[in-house]
Amino acid sequence: MPLIIPGIIISYLIGSLPTAYLFGRLFKRIDIREHGSGNMGATNALRVLGRGAGITVLLIDILKGALPVIFIGDYLAARDPGLSPEVIRIIIGISCICGHNWTVFLKFKGGKGVATTLGVLIGLSLGIPVFAKSLILIILLWLIVFLFSRIVSLASLIAALAFVPLLVIFRSSMVLIVFGLLISVFIVVRHKKNISRILQGKESRITFRKSQS
Repeated sequence: MPLIIPGIIISYLIGSLPTAYLFGRLFKRIDIREHGSGNMGATNALRVLGRGAGITVLLIDILKGALPVIFIGDYLAARDPGLSPEVIRIIIGISCICGHNWTVFLKFKGGKGVATTLGVLIGLSLGIPVFAKSLILIILLWLIVFLFSRIVSLASLIAALAFVPLLVIFRSSMVLIVFGLLISVFIVVRHKKNISRILQGKESRITFRKSQS
């Protein structure tokens, strides 16, 4: 059996770790899906569980994407001659994102994948300088939109829509451009309800109140 197959399975399972759900159960004995926006991501964890838990969930969700790409990706890239290292790392990254978005541990219902996608992009950028340039600009764009709007979903959507054009501008490989298009579509599709609320002016804003922890 090709090594990439167990690599995909392991990466998917790592991505599937429902961090916000587990934090809700462990620290407040609640199902976070029944509180706030109902999403199992860092933003809802911040609102429902408090600042400390929200930041921790964010960091873990980023690591769920970064570590498999860095370690599993590098391991497979050195041992599987059938695929290029770039393609192997991308496959591992997509597996992590799919795990977060459709976790096997909660009947294939998960979060929106923004933090885990960021982790995957960080992992990829460590070995692809041109990719790193696009990622830095995307993070800056996200921060600018968020600071002006205080709406996480709006910042994520604009960053997602800008990602592929930046990859093209920096003359990334076609493989990276297709990957960028795929994850951008993932993010937009997972934010369908947010888009509706944004258009209606009803999307929640982050206000940085005192932590509830």
